[in-house]
Amino acid sequence: MAENLRDLTELARAVSDIYAKRFEIDRDAAWYLGKMTEELGEVTSAYLKHSGRGRGVCGHDDLADEVGDLLGFLLLFAEWQGIDPGDALRRKWEKHLGVGA
Repeated sequence: MAENLRDLTELARAVSDIYAKRFEIDRDAAWYLGKMTEELGEVTSAYLKHSGRGRGVCGHDDLADEVGDLLGFLLLFAEWQGIDPGDALRRKWEKHLGVGA
């Protein structure tokens, strides 16, 4: 996990820009939410196959690719909404450790 979230967000945005231009996509709320939902479904499907609970076969790298896609779309959604996902995670989760307010 050497890369920071800002670098990964820039990567996701660059690829998303190419995709949107190529397919003439208007990245609105429906697109961002729909893509995250689609990718979560693909993670679920890949995991079920990988764990022997779904039809077909899925290797660990295939599952990792789907997790990467989901993370990419989550980072794009967060950027679109002006949310720093690292700050949001720290704020939400650190309180359970007695850190922060």
